[in-house]
Amino acid sequence: MTEFTLEKGADGVAIITWDLPGKSMNVLTLEGAQQLDAAIDDALADDAVKGIVITSGKDSFAAGMDLNVLAGMKDSGAQGVFDGVMSLHHMLRKIERAGMEPKTNKGGKPIAAALPGTAMGIGLELPLACHRIFAADNPKARIGLPEIMVGIFPGSGGTTRLVRKLGVMGASQYLLQGKSVDPKKAKSAGLIDEVAEDPVAAAKEWVLSEPKIVKPWDEKGFKLPGGAPYHPAGFQTFVGANAMVNGQTWGAFPAPKALLSAVYEGAMVPFDTALKIEARWFTSVIMNPSSGAMIRSLFLNKEALEKGANRPEAPDQTVKKVGVMGAGMMGAGIALVSAQAGIEVVLIDQKQEAADKGKAYAESYFEKGIKRGKSTPEKAEAVLSKITATTDYSALSDADLIIEAVFEDVGVKAEVTKNVEAVVPEDCIFATNTSTLPITDLAKASKRPEQFIGIHFFSPVEKMLLVEIIKGAETGDRAVAKALDYVRQIRKTPIVVNDARFFYANRCIIPYLNEGARMVAEGVEPVLVDNAARLLGMPVGPLQLIDETSIDLAVKIAKATKEALGDKYPSDNKPVDDLMFALYDQGRLGRKSNAGFYSYDDKGKREGIWDGLDDLTPTLDDQPDLIEVQHRLMFAQVLEAVRALEEGVLEDIREGDVGAILGWGFAPWSGGPFSWLDILGAEYAAERCDQLAQKFGPRFSCPDLLREMASKGQSFYGRFGQDAKAA
Repeated sequence: MTEFTLEKGADGVAIITWDLPGKSMNVLTLEGAQQLDAAIDDALADDAVKGIVITSGKDSFAAGMDLNVLAGMKDSGAQGVFDGVMSLHHMLRKIERAGMEPKTNKGGKPIAAALPGTAMGIGLELPLACHRIFAADNPKARIGLPEIMVGIFPGSGGTTRLVRKLGVMGASQYLLQGKSVDPKKAKSAGLIDEVAEDPVAAAKEWVLSEPKIVKPWDEKGFKLPGGAPYHPAGFQTFVGANAMVNGQTWGAFPAPKALLSAVYEGAMVPFDTALKIEARWFTSVIMNPSSGAMIRSLFLNKEALEKGANRPEAPDQTVKKVGVMGAGMMGAGIALVSAQAGIEVVLIDQKQEAADKGKAYAESYFEKGIKRGKSTPEKAEAVLSKITATTDYSALSDADLIIEAVFEDVGVKAEVTKNVEAVVPEDCIFATNTSTLPITDLAKASKRPEQFIGIHFFSPVEKMLLVEIIKGAETGDRAVAKALDYVRQIRKTPIVVNDARFFYANRCIIPYLNEGARMVAEGVEPVLVDNAARLLGMPVGPLQLIDETSIDLAVKIAKATKEALGDKYPSDNKPVDDLMFALYDQGRLGRKSNAGFYSYDDKGKREGIWDGLDDLTPTLDDQPDLIEVQHRLMFAQVLEAVRALEEGVLEDIREGDVGAILGWGFAPWSGGPFSWLDILGAEYAAERCDQLAQKFGPRFSCPDLLREMASKGQSFYGRFGQDAKAA
């Protein structure tokens, strides 16, 4: 399979074109790297070739590395990873040196990169090794190094080169945050050199101009922009960078720490030695199970779900017109993201004033975007024109999807269902947005339960990436396909689960919140509880999250659950309920009332744990071990995920892992609950369950499935097949 082709022109310019067959975007394979290396050798050895331009045969340059290459390296162990990475370094270094004499930097042939569109990962690392980068004036193109987002870091020289090009602080937002920008911003930032209408023509002209091609770091006396670690200014930069990384990650993520180490150590040695250091730290990250789990969940599995991995066979169900019932914050958010996807929206509420307020939410969103330069008045007008705010149900007469987002009350939802079904077409799919109410029960109000489904959005809708689709007992395949196609249209990630109390996401997050509150009730320092969670990689601790979601909501859920379960309501929830009701009775409802577990100033800024909390639940003199607190918080969540899989609520562990990370921020470094258990090993996990259950109660009892897997030495991703789907 030919991935790179070499064409030598009569003008003396050799064009190397990257065009991976059968793919919409280029990714670098092992075979492709070998072909590129051979093409470079050929062009450099030919005296008729004056310069080289590397470009793409597609409308983008490259999306990154083929992950199968990394997997193949990992299978051969740490030495295999290191050797594989160093071979890439050697090839890119060959491009960078381009035949120049080692001591004098004389000779050599200019090599330019011409990017027609998006260049990410190795798609930017390769151009960075070239002598000049030209990009097309394509505002939709993205240029960046996103590796940190999936648990690794740029390991093909991108880290070392970008730091030497921009300095530590200049490179940090691209290396440590994975930021990507359009070509014009990339030029302003120094990521690339030129933006041109025809980047190939501009690159050819440049290589024929006999330019100076030696890189600054290959010249004598090179100094790192901003200063090296032993320079006074550079020392302060590295202190700040270290503080920033640990402040953002709490030390839970391996890749940022490894990246910063590679940068720090590499900045004190010559360039070629720095590449070896980068390769060693990259090898360390690749061999850490966290990187494989993150890549699997946040790249492979996420992409598979977004492409409809679990979509039932059904004709195309693209949504043309959606009716959103209820114009509160949730309904307004749903209307906004739907209109942004080009879908016609009818936003309905009982009063016109309320409906208009819902549309005003979208207007406010765009006003903020325009002020920040992220949108334009034209884009805002185009989206807002898609939203019709009204009280008139007849406007739904040609809708093909309804999303009901009214008050969480069975009776209210039933009335809306009947009123809507009286006016919509018979083939219209009806979806209810609910976080707690069983879909099967709500479907009883429908004349067409096979067309009734749950679509659970997370708040705020426009920011949260996950959408949970819930199948009722009678929900049909077309309804599931409709929901999945709609979620794809609004560019979010779906998971599909079966109906049960709290579905999947809330089922797992509630025990996390309860366990945090329970420990406080037992006398564990609140700061220890929340910081233990942050050190695990959770975005916020359980107490802070309770404040954010509101204490009165927790009280409401507790009352409803107790009423629904009756004698089956867990008795060990009493300390949690007592604490939550005590806070509620004192008017401490969380952030919205500027009073909860935390105290807040007049502007709503969190100040610290409320001083009066110790009067409600005095803290113990002897505090528990950090690991014990962390295991209680983690196992409270993952055991519910396992039970959801056991009971058939969750059908695919890919959805369990992706849903956990995107839905409530479950320790992304772990890859999700099932990946975390695989990292621990089923045998140890079962043993730890027994220890926790003996000390803290039956909520930590080991599920039968986990016990069985421990006895057989199985892993979740091993047991449920290569495609990770439960059979």
